[in-house]
Amino acid sequence: MTELPGVDYPWQHPGGAALKAAGKVFACRYLSYDPSKNLTRTEADDLAAHGIWAVLVWEATANRAGAGRAAGVADAKTAEAQAAAAGMPSGRPIYFAVDYDAVPTAVDAYFQGVASVIGLARTGVYGGYRVVKHLKDAGLASWIWQTTAWSGGQWDPRANLQQPLGTVRINGAECDIDTAHTPDYGQWMPGKTPLTEDDMTPEQANQLTALHDLLVPYAGWGYKNADADAASVKAGKGHIPDAYGYLTQTHTMVKAQSAAITALVAQLGKDVDTATVVAAVQKAIADAVVHVQVDVTGEPTA
Repeated sequence: MTELPGVDYPWQHPGGAALKAAGKVFACRYLSYDPSKNLTRTEADDLAAHGIWAVLVWEATANRAGAGRAAGVADAKTAEAQAAAAGMPSGRPIYFAVDYDAVPTAVDAYFQGVASVIGLARTGVYGGYRVVKHLKDAGLASWIWQTTAWSGGQWDPRANLQQPLGTVRINGAECDIDTAHTPDYGQWMPGKTPLTEDDMTPEQANQLTALHDLLVPYAGWGYKNADADAASVKAGKGHIPDAYGYLTQTHTMVKAQSAAITALVAQLGKDVDTATVVAAVQKAIADAVVHVQVDVTGEPTA
């Protein structure tokens, strides 16, 4: 599973260099009616200069989402204007905060108002489990940033972002800890969004196809017959594919998949040529795979 480290913070700003040094990949920043709290273009440029993605959340007051449709319309219009001024490319989502233990249906009208302005495809929600689940199920939000607060230990598996319990101090700024759990979680830099196939040149698209072909052999391996394969080999009745499957399927293929995906995610969104990504994944797989020799008349050996 993708799990990328990030933070969010309102008034104190650690700066892009400090976030990078702390190993963070993204920063969730605010839009609101309080200019001192909001992301500015200067800050967005600083984050981008150090390879830190920005994610935007609107929060006026903690319980603002209970104020109805008109409030959602007004907030979305203001949020969209502030996001554009900060350099956010068009089409990127904005999360809207439900920062209290709301009755889920009580915020429906607000999110209907938000979506009427920026579109459902760009409408995100920050909140506890019941709220984010309800809005996603009801088709009133497309992006989820779930906090551990008001969640009772439950996590919606569709969450793009999670805010677990805990803070970290970076360059003197107290920051909440966040993790991203999908490759696209709403991140952007001024004038830049995560690379998609639509953005690729034909050469890059061909390289991505090569990467896909490289990973396909590792995608469908089963495990249910591993014990039977092992017994068959030990009895001298097995064959090389069975023995190889037994020795690799139960551990090394999982390790190879994990290493390959980790290598790929580490490169995405950093202006690295796709060929470099392919090479990184090839190396990860080569390092992870165990080479096997099998004597079908005796015990399998690695």
